Amino acid sequence: MKKLYRSSNRILAGVCGGIAEYFDVDPTLIRVVYAVLTLFSAAFPGLLLYIILMILIPNYNKIENQ
Repeated sequence: MKKLYRSSNRILAGVCGGIAEYFDVDPTLIRVVYAVLTLFSAAFPGLLLYIILMILIPNYNKIENQ
């Protein structure tokens, strides 16, 4: 079973990279789609969602080292 983790392929916190790894998609595609959706939603909801996901999705490196 696949699990969602924040990626080490990160620009900010690894959220988009982790989503891309989960769905086996290019991380750049996820980042562009997320940026476009954030801009069309007046930015605030997109930024708030990113912060929430950053808190909720565990970091892969921390899970691996335990």
